Amino acid sequence: MNDAGFVEHCLELLSPLGPVRARRMFGGHGVYVDDLFVAIIIEDVLYLKVDDVHRPAFQAAGCRDFSYETRHGERHALSFWTAPEEAMESPAEMRAWGRRAMAAAVAKRAAGAPRGRKAAGRAGTADGATAAPAKKAPAKRPA
Repeated sequence: MNDAGFVEHCLELLSPLGPVRARRMFGGHGVYVDDLFVAIIIEDVLYLKVDDVHRPAFQAAGCRDFSYETRHGERHALSFWTAPEEAMESPAEMRAWGRRAMAAAVAKRAAGAPRGRKAAGRAGTADGATAAPAKKAPAKRPA
């Protein structure tokens, strides 16, 4: 399967979870469901976001973690694991694994402090909209 075809296949598998999109990054693609960063696609392999709570399920299913080697020869693992083979064939099978990835992404978002301009722009009101800055009262003129 070519790169674009595999990305589309992954988006179809994850589509029952909500609005899904892919964005080029890291020499591959980042995958978002409901604007949560839930997966990466590198070299036609889908890696789902994993946390300590869900890692044992991925390990039990025979999945493997995403890791890379630095230019200094060190191996670094990220919190992304392959999806089980049977889940790669069916949106119904992928649903539970995708939900685990979404839960890990929500937990990561909740644990992290807001950063950058986008995060600052979300602060303000309960619905995430920013309140307009208060206007200064016009200066009083001396009599």
